[in-house]
Amino acid sequence: EANPGTAEAGRFAGYREAGVTRLSLGIQSFNDTQLQALGRIHDSKQAAAAFEMARAAGFDNINLDLMFGLPGQHIDEALADLEQALALQPNHLSWYQLTIEPNTVFHAKPPTLPPDDTIWDMQEAGQGLLAEHGYRHYEVSAYAKDGWRCQHNLNYWEFGDYLGIGAGAHGKLTHVAEGRIERFTRHRIPARYLALAGTGAAITKQDNIKRSELPFEFMLNALRLIKGVPANLFRERTGLPLSVIEKELGEAETRGLIELDIATLAPTETGMRYLNDLVALFLHE
Repeated sequence: EANPGTAEAGRFAGYREAGVTRLSLGIQSFNDTQLQALGRIHDSKQAAAAFEMARAAGFDNINLDLMFGLPGQHIDEALADLEQALALQPNHLSWYQLTIEPNTVFHAKPPTLPPDDTIWDMQEAGQGLLAEHGYRHYEVSAYAKDGWRCQHNLNYWEFGDYLGIGAGAHGKLTHVAEGRIERFTRHRIPARYLALAGTGAAITKQDNIKRSELPFEFMLNALRLIKGVPANLFRERTGLPLSVIEKELGEAETRGLIELDIATLAPTETGMRYLNDLVALFLHE
């Protein structure tokens, strides 16, 4: 993950030499007014230049992050952002709607966002444009050329394990013999992390996912994938039989939110559109 500012772009050759093979650039928009409103330190020219620098540094696997539904944004502006990104011919695009998160400036002083109907029109038109250019929609906000789906993120969405290495890193590990799934977080302040690296004290938070929470945790990730996941992956990744969510699956199917067969768990088109409602069926206090 990298910002397109010139300071970080100057390190691209070093990243590649160190063995990094994939780069994701947080462009967000090619509209300078929107970038200022979002508090980004780069402008549209720096964004395009960063992409070219990454290619020149030897990166042949590049993702661009773009947002739509920005404050006061019109459909033509959202599509113009997308067209500029497509002109660069990245391998992968993460194109997602702006959401207002707690503890942010936008949450404290909410901007005027486009109406929901306009945002839906943006999404529908943008998805059509991406498809025309050969980008397959395989996850809620992920689009890739054939052969360039993000394997790293697919592991998250399939509820796989991962090591958190470095300041502020999160990890998830399954201890099969002990029948538990552990999550941990490392110190987020670099100097403090470096001082404690290699010791147990470098971890600031460590807990096990409760058995009752595993179905929700699995579905929260797996149902983000357009084609879903193999049904047997639920047992493989949670250690639980699929029967523990039989009631919830039945309700989701009745409401037309999920497609069920022997081999696959997958959201329907309606389920993908109302993904929060679908996932909430598996959330229990």
